Amino acid sequence: MTRTRFALMGHCAAAALLLGAGSPAAAAPASITLENHTRPTACAEEDNVSMVLRGQGISRFRVEALPPPYLASVLVDTTMPDFSNCSFDGGVHPTDPSYAFTPRRVVFHDGKDWQIVGITLPTFWRPHRVPVRVDARVEDDIHLLQVFAKKPGAKPGEALVMYPADGYWRIKPLPLARFGDGVYGSSFLMGPVEMAGRPVVNIASIEVKTQPLAFYLRFADGSDAVVKIAEISKARTVLDVSLTPATRREQAFAVLRSMFVSVDNADVSALSWRTTSTSPLQSSDLPSVVTLDAVELRFGRKLRSRHNTSAPDIRFGRFEIPKERPR
Repeated sequence: MTRTRFALMGHCAAAALLLGAGSPAAAAPASITLENHTRPTACAEEDNVSMVLRGQGISRFRVEALPPPYLASVLVDTTMPDFSNCSFDGGVHPTDPSYAFTPRRVVFHDGKDWQIVGITLPTFWRPHRVPVRVDARVEDDIHLLQVFAKKPGAKPGEALVMYPADGYWRIKPLPLARFGDGVYGSSFLMGPVEMAGRPVVNIASIEVKTQPLAFYLRFADGSDAVVKIAEISKARTVLDVSLTPATRREQAFAVLRSMFVSVDNADVSALSWRTTSTSPLQSSDLPSVVTLDAVELRFGRKLRSRHNTSAPDIRFGRFEIPKERPR
């Protein structure tokens, strides 16, 4: 069964690559609709922010992790969890199911540019097992994939983590020296989003290619995505995403998940956007946004937060729909 899944995925992934490899004239800029499904919380370790992205016919887009605008003024990072107003203390969330696994760590790839590591956790909230192939190795019980970038004169820096069993991603730029390993903030989903107690993306199989680095995803509904890692640096981490087939408006194709308690205690507290590629940037506090149409969205913080202080802003943009070919 695993071999068949990967054979099918390779076919569709190749088609997605062809779609994404054309000239700029092969696609047209597009606008998407954002819906804010955030609910109040006093717990700084709970993902109460859900920013849902929908659009008709989207075939490509970009996701970037960018340093927060106040980063130069931060000398000491704040990264410790804060469970002071939570109903849990760092263990399993009380509303989550719990499935047992045998914990382990697998080094899938350790090359000149990248190290790719898989982690199986002792418990996870979903029982799903997703075949993951990196190079010639396939495993089906990986809960966490880590990508470490190797740069001359520095230790490998983790810049991306991905959870195969529920479809969550987290990215960050390589940290400045004074921040050690740095810290993640918001997470996001990409693909056909469904509700299963919380938003999830059900993945049938994953193949990671290392030259150039890209994730080839086959989703449970038969659709596909190619996620190319376009850049990892101290300035940004960039993902270029191709979807096959293109999106349908009724199906959310991305969700940003984060935490907001107050403007100074949040992983995201503000939103900036453009309604067209030439329009001025608009901005608003997160709770004030209900829905909007945009060609670019940046989720971040204007004011310094005491929670995950150096965590990056996340920007979505470059939404494209295929242009009709001349008959």
